[in-house]
Amino acid sequence: MALEVTLFAVFIAALITALTTGLGALPLALSKNVGQKWLSAGAAIAAGLMLAASHTLIEEGMAKQEWLTLAGIATGLILVYLAYQGIERQNAPDIGELNDADAKKMLMIVGVMTAHSFAEGIGVGVSYGGGQDLGLLITATIAIHNIPEGLAIALILVPRGMSVLRAAGWSIFSSLPQPLVAVPAYMFVNTFQSILPFGLGLAAGAMIWMVFAELLPDANKELQPATIGVIVVFAFLSMMIFQISI
Repeated sequence: MALEVTLFAVFIAALITALTTGLGALPLALSKNVGQKWLSAGAAIAAGLMLAASHTLIEEGMAKQEWLTLAGIATGLILVYLAYQGIERQNAPDIGELNDADAKKMLMIVGVMTAHSFAEGIGVGVSYGGGQDLGLLITATIAIHNIPEGLAIALILVPRGMSVLRAAGWSIFSSLPQPLVAVPAYMFVNTFQSILPFGLGLAAGAMIWMVFAELLPDANKELQPATIGVIVVFAFLSMMIFQISI
């Protein structure tokens, strides 16, 4: 029997997705020389998972109201793009362990991930508005996706003198918007069920943008396009199998 979706359950689900970002720093506790190829492979896996999650959100929305879903996709694209542009204009923070150039690079990667964490938080909250099974699927997808994001941050910080623990903390910080945004997003779509397709489309549009603007370019740094294609398709297939199994 399915459990009732509660605000606390939505918050905990989104908090879990945020905490998994810190797991990305763990490989650097064993070795500070994790190869770029592994990070590229992680980005390709995340891209496949994110595309599968977006497909599910769009499918759920289109089954309810096609045009509202399409409007949501366009809105999600616009919002995440504007957030990205805003982050790019920020100055570097004062971080004692890093020089100015490294601090600027850290701000960029943490800032971009923080910006799209809002979209991920909306994705978690809105998905639970569509039911527990959809919520669990999107939560699992985003949690897995966040691990290579945390590794990306740690690869900037740890080789430059920051401790693995602090790097993990910065990684988790970049994902804190997820639990903060998920609850109001869920409350909104749960109260106004008629706009649920818009919310599902919005989350999907933001995630699709992330796949093509961030994840695939990262995957392309060290992997051949044919290899990326294989990884993305297998990751997509794995998530679809997971979806029909729950």
